[in-house]
Amino acid sequence: MAHIIVVGNEKGGSGKSTTAMHIATALVRLGHRVGTLDLDLRQKSLGRYVENRKLFNDRQGLSLPIPAYRDLPEVAADALKPGENVYDRRLSAAVAGMEREAEFILIDCPGSHTRLSQVAHSLADTLVTPLNDSFVDFDLLARADPESNKILGPSIYSEMVWNARQLRARAGLKPIDWIVVRNRLGAQAMHNKKKMGDALRDLARRIGFRVVPGFSERVIFRELFPRGLTLLDLRDIGVKGQMNISNVAARQELRDLIKELRLPGVSADF
Repeated sequence: MAHIIVVGNEKGGSGKSTTAMHIATALVRLGHRVGTLDLDLRQKSLGRYVENRKLFNDRQGLSLPIPAYRDLPEVAADALKPGENVYDRRLSAAVAGMEREAEFILIDCPGSHTRLSQVAHSLADTLVTPLNDSFVDFDLLARADPESNKILGPSIYSEMVWNARQLRARAGLKPIDWIVVRNRLGAQAMHNKKKMGDALRDLARRIGFRVVPGFSERVIFRELFPRGLTLLDLRDIGVKGQMNISNVAARQELRDLIKELRLPGVSADF
């Protein structure tokens, strides 16, 4: 069976699709067969990212590696079993179709609570939750006292992950490896950054996730999406001027992230 990676949280603007595309493309570059699904049926940021990459390849005559992408298949109402949810069937059909040819299936979830997102979390072998490095986003994981930062209780999203873990346990599946990725890290060791790190480490012990550093705030990410590019493509497209110290550091951040995911059979040798 394919190893399923779900990139999800319930807040927009945390870099989910950017993180998802960089993970998927890095795995393809490492020689793995990767399929991708986008469960944001309106915006489809990951789907657009892959589409932009194909167009860039065609226009430039390049052959940059591209992860496979599929839209969820349509399912006729009369094909459903009594009481079966149409979104459940569409997602299971998409995963089943990709499992025949993919080692990894990466699923990008919308920044809101949906039935598709809920089901996808229960399928996750690895769950990646990108988080902006601020207490605004920390609220996604837990409620905290504003004065003492004492954790008062889990958030609705953390409870959804807990429910997904319970479903997997009852089905006899492996536990979810939940990884919280700290994106938009500041370069300076600011007081808020330290408080955020301490709070995440405390919460990680209580509800069971791993905290890893993600991507620092960089303009380059806004420039890559329209062409479907990732940090690993800059040398290949011959733009030597973009390989400055900042972008070299960003490539190292991606390498470190892939290593910290601890995916089966994967080494961050790129």
